[in-house]
Amino acid sequence: MDALSHFSDMQFNWPLLSAVFVLAGIVKGVVGLGLPTVAIGLLALVMPPAEAAALLILPSLFTNVWQAGPRTLWPVLKRLAPMQAGIVVGTIGGAWLIGAPAGAWSSILLGVALIAYAVWGLWGSSWTCRPSLESRLGLAVGAATGIVTAATGVFAIPAVPYLQALSFDRDALIQAMGLCFTTSTLALAAGLVLNNSLSIDHLGISMLMLLPCMAGMIAGQMLRSRLSPPVFKRCFLISLVLLGVHMVARELL
Repeated sequence: MDALSHFSDMQFNWPLLSAVFVLAGIVKGVVGLGLPTVAIGLLALVMPPAEAAALLILPSLFTNVWQAGPRTLWPVLKRLAPMQAGIVVGTIGGAWLIGAPAGAWSSILLGVALIAYAVWGLWGSSWTCRPSLESRLGLAVGAATGIVTAATGVFAIPAVPYLQALSFDRDALIQAMGLCFTTSTLALAAGLVLNNSLSIDHLGISMLMLLPCMAGMIAGQMLRSRLSPPVFKRCFLISLVLLGVHMVARELL
């Protein structure tokens, strides 16, 4: 199937694409994560997950580089180096073994990933990782995150729970998530290229989605000081559960 066949059918739905990326940007601006989860979760309702993931590449890359920032990046990068290596190996290896997300199974896996992510966010208990285990566990968690990324295009599980277990302060945690998400985005792009699922045309549309995504992120950062982040996050996670259940039920029933 031609990689752009679905976009020819969606040429009159640019407002829909823009609205999805504005919403995803707002979520990321308020809570510091969730852009790929929201964008791919919603876009996968109207296009194959592989094409949704291709559209995500540039908005995700730019917002995560912005989030990671230059401040005290080296100590965070040094501490998380094994995890970054695992992400790259897991994502590219998963893309080679599994292939680009496609078909009913990918929608089911994506729905399950959304539900698991949301349920953990709502009820997951916190835990602490001992420093002596960080190198080995970081590599394993990175590889697992990469496999999930290759299969679904979502790269928050199990990365985010692990990062929260490392006892970073708030600013360092936001930076660590930005770093890991940047690595995941680049690895996902490499995996899509490996499977011939990323073209110049995809990147062109992805670039057009930068503006609504960045506008949403700026709006979300402004809203962060006015809204209660815990309340917003709870509503966001409940919405993800409903979206995930819908995706799984649609394919199974």
